[in-house]
Amino acid sequence: MKEWVKVLKAADAAAHWHVNQRRKGVGQEPYINHLIEVASFIAEATERKDPHLVIAALLHDAIEDQKIPRELIAEQFGEDVASLVVEVTDDKSLPKAERKRLQVVTAPKKSPRAKLLKLADKVSNLKSVEISPPSHWPIQRRLEYIAWAKAVVAGLGDDVDASLQEQFARAADRAEFAARSRE
Repeated sequence: MKEWVKVLKAADAAAHWHVNQRRKGVGQEPYINHLIEVASFIAEATERKDPHLVIAALLHDAIEDQKIPRELIAEQFGEDVASLVVEVTDDKSLPKAERKRLQVVTAPKKSPRAKLLKLADKVSNLKSVEISPPSHWPIQRRLEYIAWAKAVVAGLGDDVDASLQEQFARAADRAEFAARSRE
């Protein structure tokens, strides 16, 4: 039970750290919605047996987007959580195209838990591309994002949670349908 109190503390930290961040979509949804959705996918996929991974899901963009030090995450939520967050964090010093390429290349090398986290993140992102895509993204940009997300997820392998894989496939299909219906 004590571990689940840490989950709530992580949700609180994530809400504070991302308080001014919004999703890129036309709806400009609060970013915390994305983090909670990813954490919910993780909780379901692990049957609530891995609270550290749920915490990592809540914090997975803290270093990348808010420059929260890894050491602070480790101090507040433990080394396991900090390591998971680092494992799914892009190096923002690299050009965007290189970061995207590296996500595809490194996907097969991730730990099983990081693969699950990466998959949950991509499901959430594709749901956003379907429902509230960035207004400045033309249809082709949306389709390219969907294809890239599919390449990342393909690199994760088939041994990642089957139910979440199915959710990803449905989200990709719906996002592609939504984009093409605007052509």
